Amino acid sequence: MANTGVMRQQGHNPAVPPDRVPLRTWIGVLASMLGAFMAVLDIQITNASLQDIQASLGATLEEGSWISTAYLVAEIVVIPLTGWLSRVFSLQRYLLVNTLLFILFSICCAWAWDLNSMILFRALQGFSGGVLIPSAMTIVLTTLPQSKQSIGLAAFGFSAVFAPSIGPTIGGWLTENFGWEYNFYINLIPGALMLAGVWYGIKQEPTQISLLKQGDWWGIIAMAIGLGSLQVVLEEGSRKDWFGSALIVRLTVIAVIFLAVFFFIELTRKQPFINLRLLLRRNFGLASIVNVSLGVGLYGSIYILPLYLAQIQKYNALQIGEVLMWAGIPQLFIIPLIPRLMQRIDVRLMVAVGVTLFAVSAFMNSGMTNETGLEQLRWSQFVRAMGQPLIMVPLSSIATAGLNPKEAGSASGLFNMMRNLGGSIGIASLATLLTNREQLHSNRLGDAISLYEPTTQQRMEQMTQYFVSQGADLSTAQNQAIASISNIVRREAFVMAFNDCFYFIGIALLLSGIAIIFFKKVKASGGAVAH
Repeated sequence: MANTGVMRQQGHNPAVPPDRVPLRTWIGVLASMLGAFMAVLDIQITNASLQDIQASLGATLEEGSWISTAYLVAEIVVIPLTGWLSRVFSLQRYLLVNTLLFILFSICCAWAWDLNSMILFRALQGFSGGVLIPSAMTIVLTTLPQSKQSIGLAAFGFSAVFAPSIGPTIGGWLTENFGWEYNFYINLIPGALMLAGVWYGIKQEPTQISLLKQGDWWGIIAMAIGLGSLQVVLEEGSRKDWFGSALIVRLTVIAVIFLAVFFFIELTRKQPFINLRLLLRRNFGLASIVNVSLGVGLYGSIYILPLYLAQIQKYNALQIGEVLMWAGIPQLFIIPLIPRLMQRIDVRLMVAVGVTLFAVSAFMNSGMTNETGLEQLRWSQFVRAMGQPLIMVPLSSIATAGLNPKEAGSASGLFNMMRNLGGSIGIASLATLLTNREQLHSNRLGDAISLYEPTTQQRMEQMTQYFVSQGADLSTAQNQAIASISNIVRREAFVMAFNDCFYFIGIALLLSGIAIIFFKKVKASGGAVAH
C-alpha cells in the first residue's frame, strides 16, 4: 500500500530511504500523542477529586455526576466527526484550534463559579478534547510508513491505556497538595508544547470548505442526538433507577430511533461523513468487538476499584491513587517494548495473551475481603499493567491493516468511539450489578444471622459489654450492638458485590477473546494483510 501521506511529508526523493521518517514528522506525531494523552487523562482525573469539586460548587452527589457525564457525552459525539472535519479545515489547523480551545476551557473549568458553569465548561472541554484522540491515530496512519506505524501505534496505545490508569493518581495528588483546580491547570504546559509541536511537525494541507455544502448533515444530526442520548442513558441510568425514570425512558427511545436513522443514512449515502462499512471488514469489525471489551475492562476497573477502596477501606484520594499507580507505572517500561515484540511474535497471539492477563487480574480481585488493601492489590494491578499494552497496540495494528489513507479518519473515529462506548457500557453495567448484588448478598447474610442462634447471641453479648464499658447504658449498648452487626452484614455484602463486579469484568474480557480466533493474520508492521 503506497502511503501518500508520507510521500507528501518527505517529498519523493529516490535518494531518501522510503521508510526514513524525518525528525520534524516525529515531533508532529509525538505532539499529537500528547494531546490524546491529555484528553483521555481528563476523563478520569476528576474522579478522585469529585467530592471536593462538589463541595466547592455546592452540588449534591447526583448533580455532581454531570461533571463527568457532560465531558463524556461531548467527547463521544465529536470523535466520529473528527475525520470529516479535519478534511474540511485541514488536520493541522483543526488540531491547533481545538488544542487552544481545550486549554481555554480547562482554565474555565478551574474558574467555574457554580455547578451549571462547570457542566457547561466540561462539555465544551469534551468537544475540543474529543478531537485530540482520533486525530493522533489518524496522524500515525497517514504520516508514518508501514514499517514505523507500530511505533506510532505504541505511542497511541500509551495514551489510551496509561492515561486512564494514572489519571486518578495524578488527580488525587494534585487535589491533596494544591486543590482540585489544578486538575485543570495541569493541561496548560503540555497544551503549549502540543501547539508548538503540531504547528512545526504537521504539514498544513489546503482546506476543503466546499465539503460543508455537500456535508452529510442529516447523518451528523442523527448521530449527535442518538449517541448523546445513549451516553446520558449509560452514565445516569443506574443513578436514576433505569427505566423507573421517565427521563431515561424518553432518552432510550430517542437514542434507538436516531441511531437507527444514523445507520440507515450512513450505509445508503454515497458520501457519508463516516464510513460505517469498515465495521463489515473482518479484522476491523472483530477488533472493534475486542476494543469494546477493552473499554469495559479499562474504565470499569478504574470505576469499581476506587469505589471499593473509598467505601470499604476508607482510603483518601491520594491512597487510592497509590493503588492504581501499580496498574500505570509498569506500562511506562512495557509499552516501548511492544513494537519490537510485534516484529517477532504473531500480533494475534499478543492480543490473546493481553486479554488473558487482563482477565486474570480481574479474577485476582474477585476474592477480596474487608481487609484487602494496597499490599494485596499490588500484584493484580501489576498483572493488569502487563496485559493492557499487549491488547491495545497490536489490536490497533490488526484493525488498521490494509486501510488506505482516505479511510484513516473514519477508522480512527470508529475505533476510538468503540472503546469509549465500551467504557460507558461497562460502568453502567457495573453500577447496576453492584447495587443488585449488594441487596442479594445482604438479604442472604441477614437470613443466615438469627438473634436466637447461640453464636449471634454470644457476639451480641460481647459487643454490648464493650459499649457498656465505653459509658453507654444497657439499653443503648444493646441497640449499638445490633447496629454494629447490621453494619458488618452490609459491609460484607458490599465486599461480595465488588467481587462479583470483578468477576463480570474477567468474563467479559474472556468472551471477547473468541473474536481473536477469527482474526486474519497481518504482517508484523501492521500495515497490510499478509497473503
